[in-house]
Amino acid sequence: MTAHGSDMTGTRTLLEFSLRRERLRIEAWLLGITALVLVTTQAIHGLYPTQAALDLAAAAAQGNAGAIAFNGPVQGLTTVGGEVAFQSGSFALVLVALMSLLMVTRCTRAEEESGRTELLRASALGRNAQTAAALLLVTAMNLVLALAVGVGLIAQGLPPAGSVCFGLSFLAIGLVFTALSLVTTQIVENGRTASGLAGIVLGYAFVVRAIGDIHDPRLSWLSPIGWSQKVRPFAGERWWSFVVPVGVTVALLLVARALSRRRDWGAGLVPARPGPARADARLGHPLGLALRLNRGAVIGWAATLLLLGVAYGAIADDVASFVSGNKALQDLVAAAGGPSLIDSYFGTALLVLALVACCCPVQILQRARSEETDAHAELVLATPTGRARWLAAQLVTAWAGSLVVLVAGGLGAAVPYALETGRWAQVPSLVGAALAYLPALSLVAAIAVVLFGLLPGALGVVWAGLAGCFVVGFLGELLKLPHWLKQVSPFQQAPQLPAAHLTVAPLVWQTAAAAVLIAGGLLAFRRRDVG
Repeated sequence: MTAHGSDMTGTRTLLEFSLRRERLRIEAWLLGITALVLVTTQAIHGLYPTQAALDLAAAAAQGNAGAIAFNGPVQGLTTVGGEVAFQSGSFALVLVALMSLLMVTRCTRAEEESGRTELLRASALGRNAQTAAALLLVTAMNLVLALAVGVGLIAQGLPPAGSVCFGLSFLAIGLVFTALSLVTTQIVENGRTASGLAGIVLGYAFVVRAIGDIHDPRLSWLSPIGWSQKVRPFAGERWWSFVVPVGVTVALLLVARALSRRRDWGAGLVPARPGPARADARLGHPLGLALRLNRGAVIGWAATLLLLGVAYGAIADDVASFVSGNKALQDLVAAAGGPSLIDSYFGTALLVLALVACCCPVQILQRARSEETDAHAELVLATPTGRARWLAAQLVTAWAGSLVVLVAGGLGAAVPYALETGRWAQVPSLVGAALAYLPALSLVAAIAVVLFGLLPGALGVVWAGLAGCFVVGFLGELLKLPHWLKQVSPFQQAPQLPAAHLTVAPLVWQTAAAAVLIAGGLLAFRRRDVG
């Protein structure tokens, strides 16, 4: 047991190392969230050029439960800044929370799992150095993000007080989830479980905030997202509200410190449940092992898509009033075409669901790369299992995961709508419409397989490409992107059912292209060194 004074030994060195190793992720998170806010601001300047247009949009949002549930409380909407906070606030706050909890888990629990921290602690590294380095790194990220957002909004002509307040609201939720993640990483010994626990709190925060903003604003005080919105940027800033997230952050940090002193290194406060005495026979096959390792990711993404689908389906019957309060969403829905507004809305909603669903196969294939770099794959390949068979098992798991999450999203959107309208015939139709994106997901997975076989270190490029698909899907019409650029995204190539007619050609060529790329990726993996 080291003395208290040496608990922080090596913090600075570890922080510098983390900054260098994670620099690309840090840049991607910060640039992506900042760009989201600034692009939204630029778009609102163009959409509402006059005070009359802002007043009309504010009136349309009043009492619109769907818009409030997605965006947040109606406050200050007669100003450009208020519209920026309303249109981008909730989504951006969720992204900041995700950035914080994922980075903390990656820099702490994931390092313990890999065994690297234990090697470092064999030298002059204090017990709390890694936690302190992660806290400093993620706090710095949130500070830079708050500064970038605030300065960016001021540069676009928004009031300085509101701009600073809006930036600090990002810092507030980021600090809360940074501290929360430090607590969850002490409780459990698995990084994914720790992130999942913090993610559950984030989901709770979004739901409670939505219910509170619609029915009783006092409930929103029970949500970390609500705390950041209670500061009312651009709507008569309420600076004292920052006391709540700051106080909770301090309390969580004290809890994390206390828990860290009670647990064994490499373990969690809650011991892992021992496995069965005999392994399931299916784990002796590559596919069975891949399914077992990735079932948590599939279940998590399926639950996410189900809840997101429910959120879309629950307001589908009131889509006219929902869309009328959001000019950007009007353009997005109109881009889907369709014989009716409901069909156009579902066409857009299922596109969004498909984009989110694509994270599942990409994560599964990213897990395959982690299995290789952690030398777990090498143990499997030391058996009679061949390389192509092992990678094919990962690919089948990714494809099956894509199928499950798309069905979950389609059911989530269809069932609430059917319950409200009695149109149960729409359920299989909407599920089928969601499955129309399966070839697009397969094509993205195939690109990941090619990179895995040729340039495994560049597998992160797939995430960047998926982010580009998000930009095209969400902001393509708003930014007036050229048609050829929008067509680069495989999701734009797929028919946006039920708004569009079913065209088989895009589905066929995407499937064929995916098959060719997969064959090339398998061949490349057989020829390169493992690890």
